[in-house]
Amino acid sequence: MRVFITGGSGFVGRALTKELLANGYEVTILTRSRQGKEDLAEKVQLISGDPTQPGSWQEEVSKADTVINLAGASIFTRWNQAAKDRILNSRVDTTRNLVDALATPLESGQRLLISTSAVGFYGFRGDKKLDESMPPGDDFLAVVCREWESEALKAEDYNVRVVITRYGIVLGPGGGALKRMLPIFRFGLGGRLGKGDQWFSWIHSTDLSRAASFVIDHTDISGPVNFTAPEPVTNKGLTEALGKALRRPAVLPAPAFLVKQVLGEFGTMLLDGQRVEPRKLQASGFEFNFPTIEQALSDILA
Repeated sequence: MRVFITGGSGFVGRALTKELLANGYEVTILTRSRQGKEDLAEKVQLISGDPTQPGSWQEEVSKADTVINLAGASIFTRWNQAAKDRILNSRVDTTRNLVDALATPLESGQRLLISTSAVGFYGFRGDKKLDESMPPGDDFLAVVCREWESEALKAEDYNVRVVITRYGIVLGPGGGALKRMLPIFRFGLGGRLGKGDQWFSWIHSTDLSRAASFVIDHTDISGPVNFTAPEPVTNKGLTEALGKALRRPAVLPAPAFLVKQVLGEFGTMLLDGQRVEPRKLQASGFEFNFPTIEQALSDILA
């Protein structure tokens, strides 16, 4: 089976590529630059191109059985209007170009598009448990996710099975959120954000990659699928678990007003959160290797 990935050279993409290669898939990755990706070039086909712009790279999409869309500008920045436009447009434009390329029918069988979204789709709902049946929120990230998903679902017009993977915060070795957090906690400067009672929906990078393979193999799965661990934690719970795993104190809270002052609107996302459940994955029989934050941190920090 041929798999085409946008954003495949990043933290999540590398873990996913490793899983796909182990399962015998042929992988092609679209990248803006080959520089610094020599290790990937030994194992996969790398093609150069800008996914936000139409181009010759779209010919490779039409050859793939499965297309995985991971591309999008980082949200980890202060959200001025220019940043918001970049966050939204990079996702919508990339997805639109992928869907256009999928208009060419596959010679045999049904093609699959796995398009990334995020649990930010649901907005901020306090302690309410959120599964795939819940409607979207109305904040900035929810609007981004809604437009992003809507663009991906247009591929169904071309007889493409579409799966929308709503990611929680991805935890894993060598990157992601922990890469930013670990230095602070190792110096004993970690602590909760605000009151610490906001929910933190997360997933181990290994389980995310396994879930993607699971979705590819289970042709009955379509539509939105929450890619989160079955046991979300509060920000306080995460802080305590990480401090314990590192054997460092985690007692220096960051006041909510300071978070908002430093990070602006982006800080609101860190002070709220979603309590998301992976109901569709579990109902389909997927089993997590790392269902709890303690198990995940133990593996990542080993």
